[in-house]
Amino acid sequence: MTSTTLAFPTPASLGSLDHYIQAVNRFPLLTPEQETALGRRLQKSDDLDAARQLVLSHLRLVVAVSRNYLGYGLPQADLIQEGNVGLMKAVRRFDPERGVRLVSFALHWIRAEMHEYILRNWRLVKIATTKAQRKLFFNLRSMKASSAALSVDEAKRIAKDLGVKPEEVVEMETRLGGHDLALDPTPGDEESFVSPIAYLTDNEDEPAQILEREESAQNRSKGLQTALAKLDDRSRRIIEARWLREDDSAATLQDLANEYGVSAERIRQIESKAMKTMRSQMANAA
Repeated sequence: MTSTTLAFPTPASLGSLDHYIQAVNRFPLLTPEQETALGRRLQKSDDLDAARQLVLSHLRLVVAVSRNYLGYGLPQADLIQEGNVGLMKAVRRFDPERGVRLVSFALHWIRAEMHEYILRNWRLVKIATTKAQRKLFFNLRSMKASSAALSVDEAKRIAKDLGVKPEEVVEMETRLGGHDLALDPTPGDEESFVSPIAYLTDNEDEPAQILEREESAQNRSKGLQTALAKLDDRSRRIIEARWLREDDSAATLQDLANEYGVSAERIRQIESKAMKTMRSQMANAA
């Protein structure tokens, strides 16, 4: 069961993301009885029409989940595309006899595909990301007590729970929040708020450390260029268009699918294979 077989709407096919969201919100929700009946048809006879109805009725769920990841600076249309892949995987594995609604079962698969998509970008930009940092990346928002800036105690608590340093928690909060913080609190600031200056150390800006960082960045850049050079023309074009543009005009999966006359899923497969090849090349060169 694939998106090409079932021909679902996409933001590109409907002209814009807003039109897509309006369209998917018009698909009717299923009653528990309808969902069970469709699940049995799919399970017993591989009924693609049943699968189609199950997917269409849950496309709005993917849109809702995608909104939770907008702070990561990635196109919502691409997040939805990846989430729809997860939704189709969930429908394929859905067992109506377990007494669990598809919405509960599908959430895991939708989030897993979006997480994998985000981490592919995360690994390419920041290769040395640890397992603990990835856990922090995806859990910080839910672990915060409120939308306000972290307090010192809250940063320490989260750091302890996730096995990272308090300054890594503060850095991640700043990245994901997309806002600037004052280096030093003003007289009106509450003392409990974290001040980033508290985590700055002088030795980071010593000449030796600066040269070491610059040399490391140059080596990563050379490694990236070498890895890109070993890709075939189409794979290199896809990686450059998706991840390496400096003007924030990254191409979507559907943009490249239209360019090459293939499905967005095929572009995703080529992209995934190319990134694995590049990571292997860069790891071997390190």
